[in-house]
Amino acid sequence: MVASTPPPATLNREILRLAVPALGALVAEPLFLIIDAAMVGHLGIVPLAGLGIASAVLQTIVGLMVFLAYSTTPAVARRFGAGKPGDAVSVGIDGMWLALALGALLAIVGSLLTPGAVDLFGATDAVAAEARAYLGISMWGLPAMLIVFAATGLLRGMQDTMTPLWIAGLGFAANAGLNWVFIYGLGWGIAGSAFGTVVAQWGMVAAYVLVIRRLAVRHGASVRAQRGGLGVTARSSGWLFLRTVSLRVALLVTVGVATGIGTQELAGWQIAFTIFSTAAFALDALAIAAQALVGKGLGAGDLDQVHRVLRRTVAWGAWFGVLVGVIIAASSPVIGLLFTGDAEVAALIQPALIVLAIAQPIAGVVFVLDGVLMGANDARYLAIVGVLNLVPFLPALWIIAATGVDGAAGLVWLAVAFFGVYLLARLGTLSWRVRTDAWTKVDA
Repeated sequence: MVASTPPPATLNREILRLAVPALGALVAEPLFLIIDAAMVGHLGIVPLAGLGIASAVLQTIVGLMVFLAYSTTPAVARRFGAGKPGDAVSVGIDGMWLALALGALLAIVGSLLTPGAVDLFGATDAVAAEARAYLGISMWGLPAMLIVFAATGLLRGMQDTMTPLWIAGLGFAANAGLNWVFIYGLGWGIAGSAFGTVVAQWGMVAAYVLVIRRLAVRHGASVRAQRGGLGVTARSSGWLFLRTVSLRVALLVTVGVATGIGTQELAGWQIAFTIFSTAAFALDALAIAAQALVGKGLGAGDLDQVHRVLRRTVAWGAWFGVLVGVIIAASSPVIGLLFTGDAEVAALIQPALIVLAIAQPIAGVVFVLDGVLMGANDARYLAIVGVLNLVPFLPALWIIAATGVDGAAGLVWLAVAFFGVYLLARLGTLSWRVRTDAWTKVDA
């Protein structure tokens, strides 16, 4: 039986109901890092430098594992839309068990490899000691972080983004309070910061377990790992992991080229990309709403509603991108000053920020289309085109590096390559997919 299609105003409310809390939860993640940096920074330059190395390692691992949320959401949403909430909760719990297994493996291997990973950065002995202290403890928070990803995906699939917002907010508050106690009250230094964050992360897991256990009881779902559900989640997760790797390659190679251009240009690129990442939080919230609603619609067999969600969220993504782009363009003369207080740096990065501003509508559509195809569980296609999108992008970066262009011009061309060539490649491959009905027929 096909579900009745809601009127446009109702669909708008559904998008906002999911997107607004999702935005809040997305913002909470970097707040963990900001609190750590602020508190450790008061300990001195050496501990802060050590935190920078440890954070680079942790963010790389966590960035590669975020697929756990993206793979769990469509599997849950399909079953929820099909009127099988018990099966939906069960497959989401399977995702949490998979996250626990992966997290435990990463924690053990990461602990063993921590000294070698830190040594790769070539830091001084004092800085390396601080980094090892923080990273060695933080590795034991990885299982918690991964479980939180999967649990968040489960609730998103059940059309609930408010509960993750509350848990993220409570986790942020607990992290700040615990870090204060362990760093300053007990005098543990940078190790106290790591320990406080790990405790807060496991506290978030406890909160999710309580919430999801109630869901399981309400809908008669099994809390034990099911082989079939684990297999479904693992297959989808594998493809999304490959997609994530392609994104990380694009980011890392771009940073490598910026490094070769010059120190000022690298700092300027860091500022520009920080602005891009901040804007992406808002655009990703729309993608999360699209992912949840598309998965639910496909599960209900309501293809008209699915296409309506596609059109509406793409339009919202484009128009919101225009708004964000206008804000970035208007702020471009002062953004560099806010970050560095240096007028020369501000002038250096302003042209690149204008390129970023122009690209925001493209970014808005790209992020939404990503969410739509994730909601359809079209993970294999996303993985394949993730690699294909690098084909025009990497040669563009090579040309920039080979010509030796530097200064503001070097940053502009780097921005054109990433925000133009790479985003346009993603737009092309994603748009081509949604023009057919193949993505709506992927087996959930």
